[in-house]
Amino acid sequence: MPRAKGGFKTRRRRKKILKLAKGYYGARSRLYRIATQAVDRALLNAYRDRRTKKREFRALWIARINAAVRALGMSYSQFMNKLKHSNIELNRKTLADMAYNDPKSFSDLLETVKKGG
Repeated sequence: MPRAKGGFKTRRRRKKILKLAKGYYGARSRLYRIATQAVDRALLNAYRDRRTKKREFRALWIARINAAVRALGMSYSQFMNKLKHSNIELNRKTLADMAYNDPKSFSDLLETVKKGG
């Protein structure tokens, strides 16, 4: 009985992995066994870091809001508390963007919050 080498399905499976490894350095993009290891690790890192990215961006937004608020004489926690009590529903992403790109309107918001809270 002749040996079965897989043929069509094996080639299709290997091409799929090599397509995912396109652009990798050296053997990682050319040799199936090495490419499989590289792709597995890359997919694992991508899965993990999609969650990590959310944490890191939230920390960045908080740091930006804190820096902007402290420059205007208040702490981050006081600002967020007064913001909540003033019924202003802006999320941290929007507040950080406002503090970074439009400091004038951010300082106006801070004054509004100081008066309201």
